Amino acid sequence: MRVAIDYTSAVRQGAGIGRYTRGLVNALAEVDRENRYTLFSAGRDSHDKAWPANFRLRSLPLSDRHLAILWQRLRVPLPVELITGPIDIFHSPDFVLPPVFRARSVLTVHDLSFLRHPECFSQALISYLTSAVPRSVAKADILLADSESTKRDLVELLQVVEDRVVVLYPGVEARFRPPGNLEQTRPILQRYGITRPYILGLGTLQPRKNFVSLIRAYDLLRREHSIPHQLVIGGGKGWLFEEIENTIETLGLHDDVLLIGYVADDDLPALYGSAAAFAFPSLYEGFGLPVLEAMACGTPVVTATVSSLPEAAGDAALLVPPTDVKALADAVWRLIEDGSLREELRSKGYEQVKRFSWEQAARCLLRTYHLFS
Repeated sequence: MRVAIDYTSAVRQGAGIGRYTRGLVNALAEVDRENRYTLFSAGRDSHDKAWPANFRLRSLPLSDRHLAILWQRLRVPLPVELITGPIDIFHSPDFVLPPVFRARSVLTVHDLSFLRHPECFSQALISYLTSAVPRSVAKADILLADSESTKRDLVELLQVVEDRVVVLYPGVEARFRPPGNLEQTRPILQRYGITRPYILGLGTLQPRKNFVSLIRAYDLLRREHSIPHQLVIGGGKGWLFEEIENTIETLGLHDDVLLIGYVADDDLPALYGSAAAFAFPSLYEGFGLPVLEAMACGTPVVTATVSSLPEAAGDAALLVPPTDVKALADAVWRLIEDGSLREELRSKGYEQVKRFSWEQAARCLLRTYHLFS
């Protein structure tokens, strides 16, 4: 088969969908040497990777913004085959489909947060997503969902027939494992200004990640238990990030809560693995991969009872309602104070992580492609 994959997110995005696309395509290149793949991207791939002979890369002299304007806003009917040449399957791993002429189409829908939590998005982005995503979902031959939760949302919110949706769980990269000795991790922690034991949170600074509740829970922990820990939050600034900064200022926590910005991929294992606890009280996730990455690094996790997070966590984390500040504070305190609970969750976490690998994801993707053969 001749398969084309939109690789733009892998080139343009460091985290999120970019990491998903890189992980999936890299694994696909390991397990499939028979089908022929064209990876095209708006922008040049800066990753120095040697691809197998059945993979070729095509960089376009356009930005991803220009392509979105052409294909989604203006709906210019230029089929993707003009870029890729003749293909049997086109796969978009990033929510929307361009016009496709004869090829069958596969579309990955990671979540429907813009429908579940529209208050977490700018009006301009909501307008774009509520137009482009349902239109693409209706056109796709097969939909890939990151979780059973996302599959249910597709059925409920966009009236998709269940048989059109394949659940393809993301994987955890092998580099996520318990850190080495302190001499290896200390320089990384010092670079981010981490000087004390700490509780870690990760994600873009936006309302959906629910960092305001985490900060309030941390403040409660300090007042009730006088914990010495810092709260370290890693992630770039997103929509309405100011509320997070204002909460820190209002509670007088500017010396104790660190907003360290975007965390480089190479630093993530050290930050996960050195934390006393990982807190991920998101309001909604298509999957919640950070939960598993923290587990792989040996760190106990508290996460939320909503959307896909119970799927990711299994029985290997503490689960709390995301906006219940007292329950969140109590759960983090248990992870800090109860050594036997930490060890139990650490052991269960290692087992839970084994269920999710990029090799398994790539083989699931191959089976999906072969549905067209």
